[in-house]
Amino acid sequence: MSCEITILGTGYVGLVCGVGLADFGNQVVCTDVDGDKIDLLKEGVVPIYEPGIGEYFERNCKEGRLCFEKDVALAIKEGDVIFIAVGTPAKEDGDVDLSFLWSAVEAIARYSTTPKTVVVKSTVPVGTTRKVERKLKELNPNVSFTVVSNPEFLREGKAVYDFFHPDKVVIGTEGREAQELMREIYRPLYLLGTPFVFCNFETAELIKYANNAFLALKITFINQIANLCDAVGADVQVVAKALGMDGRIGPKFLHPGPGFGGSCFPKDTRALVKMGKRFGEEMSLIEEVIKANEGQRKKVVGKLERLLGNLEGRKICVLGLAFKAETDDIRESPAIDVVRILLERRAKIHAHDPQAIENARSVFGNSVSFFEDMYEAMKDCDAICILTEWNCYRNLDLEKVKSLLKGNVVLDARNVLEPDRVKQKGFVYEGIGRR
Repeated sequence: MSCEITILGTGYVGLVCGVGLADFGNQVVCTDVDGDKIDLLKEGVVPIYEPGIGEYFERNCKEGRLCFEKDVALAIKEGDVIFIAVGTPAKEDGDVDLSFLWSAVEAIARYSTTPKTVVVKSTVPVGTTRKVERKLKELNPNVSFTVVSNPEFLREGKAVYDFFHPDKVVIGTEGREAQELMREIYRPLYLLGTPFVFCNFETAELIKYANNAFLALKITFINQIANLCDAVGADVQVVAKALGMDGRIGPKFLHPGPGFGGSCFPKDTRALVKMGKRFGEEMSLIEEVIKANEGQRKKVVGKLERLLGNLEGRKICVLGLAFKAETDDIRESPAIDVVRILLERRAKIHAHDPQAIENARSVFGNSVSFFEDMYEAMKDCDAICILTEWNCYRNLDLEKVKSLLKGNVVLDARNVLEPDRVKQKGFVYEGIGRR
């Protein structure tokens, strides 16, 4: 039995979930207040860079399970299950901006004429889903609304894979019928034995924040160990490998670098601190994670200053602008922060990224020189600084690099190169926590 699903929001989460749920056999209609985005999708243009999404998008559109509707009212009226997948960005004070969520809730209440199951997919502070339930009933008491919390755990760059191979599916609802409906929607995953976690709203919401905060903690922990390795002459790669062998710890997220970024970890760690203050509970460990993460960007610039001296007038080739590989997303990207600091130091920046140039151009304009070819970006530069772990940077033609650079400094802030191989070519190499 397929379900008639409407998805409000066609960003990373909404679009990946829409494509994935359609591939599970459900009838899915995606809608968005941004009509131009819907027009692009109707023309077959996927407006985000996400490996693997094109194949699923084309197949499900062709087979009639996935379509796009500009008329939000019509999309809501025709859906039995409404997924809210709108953005919940951070405010300046670290709290969560829920204005898009409440606009979606109001639209659902206004245009619903038949019973609806409303699934909150967006990341929201603890207590929000219960407020959504109350709000829907207040705004439209004539319609029966069942509300479910179903947080996502998608990694940008691997979101399609994660959707079809999740570690878990979290379902926040106290109703048996809603549980059965969600099992039906995710039936292929349920049949494959994927763990389903059923709980109340508050538990589901907190699982999402706790999950991201703990991963952010692991990244920050290994960065601090890497900094100590630099000081004492140890090798963080070996330390991390040994840590990862401990089954209680595991190897994931033990990769040192310029710090975590993206649309989730920075926002969610700040929101968790805010929630703690709201309920009178200290989140001092997470506060320190945030502080240390911000300081990691300065560590990278500090390494360049130690290697080059005064950075004013120095030409730096920055390789990588996205917050991580396999995405064009620059939100809270460590690379963007490092470039900002370098510009403050009056350095001149040549920048390359396989996917994120246009997004970065909207931030820096003409203050940064952007190059489509990474080797062109290196010409006459004093140093290379690798800030995103794209595979193309792992296989640099070092002889070509040497012929193009004016200087000989390679700062590998993602530890993607083999130090000995780089040094043998006559470069001054420095990584993060490498001997």
